[in-house]
Amino acid sequence: MMRVQLSVPPLVGLGFRLYRGKDDHPSMLRVYTAVHEADGIEEVATIEQFDLNYATLVNCDPARDILLAEVGGTLVAYSRVFWSELVDGGRSYECFGFVHPDWRRKGIGAAMLRHNEARLREIAADHGEVVPKWLSSEGIDADPGNTALLTGAGYEPVRYFYEMVAPVLDGVEAPPMPDGIELRSVMREHYRAIWEAEAEAFRDHWGEAEWTEPDWERFIGDPDNADPSLWRIGWSGDQVAGAVVTTVPTEENEKHGRSRVYVSEVSVRRPWRRRGLARALLAGSLVAAREAGFTSASLGVDTDSPTGATALYESLGFIPDKTFTAYRKPLA
Repeated sequence: MMRVQLSVPPLVGLGFRLYRGKDDHPSMLRVYTAVHEADGIEEVATIEQFDLNYATLVNCDPARDILLAEVGGTLVAYSRVFWSELVDGGRSYECFGFVHPDWRRKGIGAAMLRHNEARLREIAADHGEVVPKWLSSEGIDADPGNTALLTGAGYEPVRYFYEMVAPVLDGVEAPPMPDGIELRSVMREHYRAIWEAEAEAFRDHWGEAEWTEPDWERFIGDPDNADPSLWRIGWSGDQVAGAVVTTVPTEENEKHGRSRVYVSEVSVRRPWRRRGLARALLAGSLVAAREAGFTSASLGVDTDSPTGATALYESLGFIPDKTFTAYRKPLA
């Protein structure tokens, strides 16, 4: 395994090394889970999802782009860098990291950020005259240490996001489908058409990266997508006009003692927008969830979504629960 030398305050037993593969995942998941719990993020990730995510990385060389910090052989932090080809032009050179709550405020995160920026600059240097280029990161606003680390390193807030929750589903009613749109039962053979329609629809979103085959492999392999009974797909002839993908976070529900669904995707392609299709699909999915015994729902949204998504969700009973910020700084 390759050791990495970083400049950090002296901590007995602290060392850095590069990723050595799937064997690191249980320890990484332990740190990831501890960080989320400390920051109030209620998502529960499984080792199966972790393995899938790291098997389908895009524009990331795991052997060089994942850094781990250990104290006495126990993992206390890790980070990853990658880059994205943005739909609206330019490239984003991104990093994120997780420091176990017991090891925060000791300079580990700052050292890893410096290392990550150096690695990203090395990657960007091979990309020629592509412009613009940004260093990018993000984080939940409930973690002031992350905010201070990024802003202190020259990053500026550029976009804001909500995690929204509908605490009850009782008042939701599903309007009829717009003229020319029909619902069909979702079959496994429909997944590729649904995914491609979503890729097209999301091209209008801020900071959207080009979707790739590993993204498809992640979608088709995600165990949360195995049951499409709560999905609502609007078809116009043989075209997917809009899609709502709603899943059941079983482990999260068990941990928090609730019956909640997660709306992972809401998308409508351009030719079918402004006709009430998103409302009809989403409300229909929520009604189906209620009829199946679920009592609440959650989703994420860009607060400045150009499609007016935030207002739609609020009208269906969703309220902001947590806030997140995306940061950038120019990469000279």
